[in-house]
Amino acid sequence: MTLCFSFPSPKPANGQGFQSAPAEKETIRGTVINSVTHEAVGRALVFSPDNRFATMTDSEGHFELTFSAPSTVEKGTGADRSDGRINPTPDRPDTLMARKPGFLDDRNTPLSTRNTAGKDLTLSLTPEALIVGRVLLPSSDDADRIQVELYRRGVDDGLAHWMSAGTITSRANGEFRFADLAAGSYKLLTRELLDRDPLTFDPLGQLYGYPPVYFPNAGSFAAAETIPLSPGKTFVANITVVRHAYYQVKVELAAAEPSKGMNVIVYAEGRGPGYALGYDNQQQAIMGMLPDGNYTVEAASYGRTPATGLLHFSVKGAAVEGKRMTVVANASIRVNVKEEFASSDNGSSEFWRSDGRKFTLQGPRRYLNIYLQPADDFGLEQGASLRSPTRPEDESLVIDNVLPGRYWVRINSSRGFAASLMCGGIDLQHHWLVIGAGGSTPPIEVTMRDDGAEVEGTVEGMAKPLLEARTSQLPAWNQPVPPDSQAHIYLVPVPDSSGEFRETWVSPEGKFNLQQVPPGVYRALAFDRPQPELEYRNPEAMRAYESRGQVISLVAGQKQQLQLQMISTSE
Repeated sequence: MTLCFSFPSPKPANGQGFQSAPAEKETIRGTVINSVTHEAVGRALVFSPDNRFATMTDSEGHFELTFSAPSTVEKGTGADRSDGRINPTPDRPDTLMARKPGFLDDRNTPLSTRNTAGKDLTLSLTPEALIVGRVLLPSSDDADRIQVELYRRGVDDGLAHWMSAGTITSRANGEFRFADLAAGSYKLLTRELLDRDPLTFDPLGQLYGYPPVYFPNAGSFAAAETIPLSPGKTFVANITVVRHAYYQVKVELAAAEPSKGMNVIVYAEGRGPGYALGYDNQQQAIMGMLPDGNYTVEAASYGRTPATGLLHFSVKGAAVEGKRMTVVANASIRVNVKEEFASSDNGSSEFWRSDGRKFTLQGPRRYLNIYLQPADDFGLEQGASLRSPTRPEDESLVIDNVLPGRYWVRINSSRGFAASLMCGGIDLQHHWLVIGAGGSTPPIEVTMRDDGAEVEGTVEGMAKPLLEARTSQLPAWNQPVPPDSQAHIYLVPVPDSSGEFRETWVSPEGKFNLQQVPPGVYRALAFDRPQPELEYRNPEAMRAYESRGQVISLVAGQKQQLQLQMISTSE
């Protein structure tokens, strides 16, 4: 039996016949290269950030994407905008990226594909750096594995700090490998390891272990060698650990109230990672094992009244007992604000209550936030800031739970600038705030003004940034934000000058504007992209830019015009 089917011919909505035209095609071609060697990168993935388009490069690094040409949707079909304007159909990628194992993803900047008809694009990938090596253990147990920790010198708020870049466990043969590393400065160390060699281990006798070794063979983090890495470099770091006797350590706490938890940090020969002790809640004591040496223990308790303690002691061929650490409540610092504003706008801020409701605070000082930035690389200090107000009428300004240590005092303000920042006669704009254990701290005195200078200008030598590639048909509310490749302006106070660091991005037209800049002497620098690693608070690091940019002297109420030359990050 034969079945026959008939299908009605489709009819256009207007009742007239039509003939569909073949869709036009567009092609984007290009090459992916190694940013260091400029060699082609084969078998790399080229893709759009929204993952709608993707392809692989061939063995010579070439890629090609073919897609329908952009089209428009006629008004009245249901796809038009509410304001009557026509939307473009997103049939092509606006930007492309590339990635491949062995190259860094976070150094990959999207490349615009606008206005590239007939041109070959070039996408660059930065090769990863590696630190590989082996820890030599004199143990007969092949199952012994030791932890190896890596630190990288990074910049936070214009200051360089050592930051943990990861911890890995060595293989049974002692080999280790840190991959996917960016260019920079690193330090390497081993963590402590208790020796449990089955041929020598006696749980009832003398215990042995391997203290930290700071590459190549230093006894402290400060004395460790700094490892410089450039893109694509492999650094080989072999470490030999030495077996030492370990002894029991017990430090009892003398505190106002029992602690349910405690953070403990141990230092030997200066501040740095490597050693560890634990906290026993039942015995209310800090306990563990350490080899011979001089140590400092810092401990911070949790609970309703956070407290901190500090103790120095030595281990000399025997267990350490009978030591007591006094734990005292952390400091609270009052902040007094003197306002010398010319305008009458007090500003307002919104805060959330604990019950989920929101209230608005009107009046003085709600535009201001003060926070403490730790000045040391290692320590219990985590920074602190103004506590939130508890009710609309709460106008107190207090920084609670400040641990002993050294801090830089930073101010964020949506109104004016800090003309003066003092504490007990110390100028906190140029010196640390030092907090001792258990002592009282004078209030921080802040003077706020709103007669700062205005700096505006243009940047020469500015290439068309990604922001210019936006689609003209898109409404203002849907325009892209300044990308990571956007040019940036930095105003850096020169050494021993008043002033406060300022930064802003540059518009696609090469213009910039900064308002409420505190009076002082500055070096104005224009970079082709943001500089997150710029140590603008370090005079020694800024010496590299003494011949760059423009030095300006600003006074209250001044309006300064600048014309800056672009500094290329590839230089």
